[in-house]
Amino acid sequence: MEGRREGFVIAGTELAVQHDKLVVGAAAPDFRMTANNWAPRTLADYRGFVKVVSVVPSVDTSVCSAQMRRFFEASAALGERVVVLGVSADLPYAQSRWCAAEGIARVETLSDHKDMLFSDRYGVHVRDARLCQRAVFVIGADDRVAYAEYVPNIDFEVNFAAALQAAAALI
Repeated sequence: MEGRREGFVIAGTELAVQHDKLVVGAAAPDFRMTANNWAPRTLADYRGFVKVVSVVPSVDTSVCSAQMRRFFEASAALGERVVVLGVSADLPYAQSRWCAAEGIARVETLSDHKDMLFSDRYGVHVRDARLCQRAVFVIGADDRVAYAEYVPNIDFEVNFAAALQAAAALI
């Protein structure tokens, strides 16, 4: 498989990202990931909710941790019809440890470590590093992509305001 033409910069090196980007308005691809309790999760598990999907390379880095924390802090204001999903290729053990250390309860962390299926379908698979490219997606209750942002450099943040505005518009 080939990566997209533009990649994801890590430590000054541009790595190819697997598969195409999602298109706003398209149906969100199904996924299969693992929750902190090792239970499988799919897109259908969140049917009827607006989904803010915060994708990070690893919860154990400062920018990634800040991204997850920021969406956690904003999630309470979004209300009960919105679920925030934190996605990385970290093992569920690492995600669970991070949630406990940060006091995170409202963001559900999901691991794509088993087969990188989410990463492939959502166009965030940094194959040579077996990481997820930093990104954020807002998926409506109808499971259509309302917002998609792919960040080109591991050190850059997502546009929090734009993602949260997209989620609020769907409530």
